[in-house]
Amino acid sequence: MTFAKKAFVFSVLTAMTAGAAATAQSALNGAGASFPSPFYQRAFSDLASGGGPRVNYQSVGSGAGVRQFIAGTVDFGATDEPISSADAAKVKRGVVQLPTVGGTIAIAYNKPGCALKLTQKQAAEIFLGVINDWKQLKCAPGKITVVHRSDGSGTTFAFTNSLSAFSPTWKSRVGEGKSVKWPVGVGGKGNEGVAGVLQNTSGSIGYLNQAFVKGSIKAAALQNKAGKFVMPNLKSGAAALNNIRLDSNLAGEDPNPAGADSYPISTLTWVLAYKSGNGAKAPRIRQAIAFLLSPKAQDKADDLGYVPLRGTVLNSAKKAVGNIGS
Repeated sequence: MTFAKKAFVFSVLTAMTAGAAATAQSALNGAGASFPSPFYQRAFSDLASGGGPRVNYQSVGSGAGVRQFIAGTVDFGATDEPISSADAAKVKRGVVQLPTVGGTIAIAYNKPGCALKLTQKQAAEIFLGVINDWKQLKCAPGKITVVHRSDGSGTTFAFTNSLSAFSPTWKSRVGEGKSVKWPVGVGGKGNEGVAGVLQNTSGSIGYLNQAFVKGSIKAAALQNKAGKFVMPNLKSGAAALNNIRLDSNLAGEDPNPAGADSYPISTLTWVLAYKSGNGAKAPRIRQAIAFLLSPKAQDKADDLGYVPLRGTVLNSAKKAVGNIGS
């Protein structure tokens, strides 16, 4: 190869490497809750396809997402439990917290031939280990394998928060949190991990976002506060989320909402952005988060197993995007 050709090849490779580095550098990085991951991945893919910024979202769980956000190693975090005031105080750049989508947390199971309807008391007793055989639930007999999250999780917080509302025994023995001391069961990392254990374990039962209920995994009908047995879906989730009133930090929850149509374990999920210190990335961060709230993304939420935001909650979230400064 002549010197000229070598120089040409070197220049092409240098340009390609520089281009790849520039592309990687220009991508935004987010991390956190696994609950909304399918929604985020689809929305961010659509955003990039339309010429918007590329976003790398890592589904690592709410606990890890909040830790990375506090450490400043991501452009935004994501959590299914609103950030605590103590954690927010650690973020010197300031916190912009806003809901992005809603969803229902299914009590999901793999037990062929069983159509499960659970009272709130039964739901708590399964995860307490009091109910440990499927015959106690009027299904074919066999050991119940409980599956729970092994990582710090906002899904776990929302689920255990509801169990505490359902059962005084659960509240006193276990309580609620992103991580709890489970009386029984095996763990899976992320909603993905729990779904994997459920898919591969006949006779298992666990909790996960409705979006992960597929294949051999079925969702139980769960008794709500009004005494009705309801399935986790768009209608029941929307009815439940209508009970949530957001505070000044756009946080809010209702672990056992009223209403005959409400599914009792329904939650919002939040993005955490920085008020300042975003530099030249600020416009792209605002664009990416605003896209999650756009009709193009929200209109696909139901098909992906989520509850789209509407009304005051959506308007408040859109307004908060403007607080993400450079």
